[in-house]
Amino acid sequence: MTPVELAPAFFLAVVVILLTCRLVVLVAGRFGQPPVVSEMIAGVLLGPSLFGLVAPGVSAEVFPPELKPVLYVAGQIGLVTLMFGAGYEFRAHAGRGLAGTAVAVSSAGVAIPLALGVGLTIVAHGHVGIFGGGVDGGSVWVTAAFVGVALAITAFPMLARIITERGLAGSRFGSLSLASGATDDAVAWILLAGVLSVASGEAAPVLTAIGGSLLFVAVLFLVGRRLLAWIVHRPGLGDDTRLLFTVAVLFCAAWFTDIIDLYAVFGAFCVGMAMPRGEASERLVRTTRSVTQVVFVPMFFTYSGLNTRFDVFSDPSVMVFGAAAVVVAVVGKFGGCWAAARLCGEPAPVAVRVGALMNARGLMQLIALNIGLAAGIVSEELFTALVLVALITTVMTVPVLSWLDGRDARARPAEGTREGEKVAATWN
Repeated sequence: MTPVELAPAFFLAVVVILLTCRLVVLVAGRFGQPPVVSEMIAGVLLGPSLFGLVAPGVSAEVFPPELKPVLYVAGQIGLVTLMFGAGYEFRAHAGRGLAGTAVAVSSAGVAIPLALGVGLTIVAHGHVGIFGGGVDGGSVWVTAAFVGVALAITAFPMLARIITERGLAGSRFGSLSLASGATDDAVAWILLAGVLSVASGEAAPVLTAIGGSLLFVAVLFLVGRRLLAWIVHRPGLGDDTRLLFTVAVLFCAAWFTDIIDLYAVFGAFCVGMAMPRGEASERLVRTTRSVTQVVFVPMFFTYSGLNTRFDVFSDPSVMVFGAAAVVVAVVGKFGGCWAAARLCGEPAPVAVRVGALMNARGLMQLIALNIGLAAGIVSEELFTALVLVALITTVMTVPVLSWLDGRDARARPAEGTREGEKVAATWN
């Protein structure tokens, strides 16, 4: 397919993606699900699990194979701006005095799911068809490590969005979840770089990721912060020029962290953290996110959906593995983060909400799965099983929080503050 042929195919696919996502957002919104969750579901519906199954000819016409790389690149634009905003919000809302508890919660949130995921995958070897052909003992351990890392990931952008949309940013558990989620994912991505290094048989990728990340952080916070402050506050710069320079810095950070295998999303997150505070910065963040998140983020979910085939669950062993992975993911992340928060002295209502928020994997796990698929670590069956984990653990987050709020409201009718604020007022 030539570029001239690809352009109209891209525009048609974008129309289908955006309209489908909006429809699913309207339906899922009635059940309290945030837009990002709805877009995840829409992406799966547009893949071979539904659209490709019901109308394979039309699906092949709308989403030809040559279009998938274009959707991936376009989706990266949305992810970068989403993480840029998440980094800015994290710095704005992260409370003080959280470091020790956040480290304990994030450590438990990584170590326990990682160990359980590795154990589950090793047990499944030889019994479940989730491994690619020609798998030897070494690659089994690589796959097991990848599964463990995938289960250890927290959907930090989604966590930040849920917290801000529900007015929980000033609460104790909201700030603790933001701090823990950021730490959790930073560690998980370093571990993912290590898995990719082992898979490639070379030490260079993990050394590049660690060394490059240290260099990136040093340059960003020694030079980048001053540059961003100059962009935001320089007299005489027009709004368009400020936006242009900000996006240039953002994309440079995404480029560098991508080539060191730490991936673009974390460069964008760090730039968001480095942005100066103030109305001008907030306006820039809103401007970069307003169009890109509506138009480009859904393309990433669709790209992931095109790689998801739920027909693999026709194999009972794969279905059992998928269900076991969901249980292990919830027990490891929800239970581990709850237990760590309680051991650090957090009240039970704070600890259980931290566990519920940290349990969501959504967007970040999908990113990791696509990386694993591209690297040949993940088979189609394993990809789909872990997409199921991402969907279930993310979809359950808002209902669990709503149930906890309702339970507390019934237990304390005299404290009938609005949803979210009552928890913040009690455990701030």
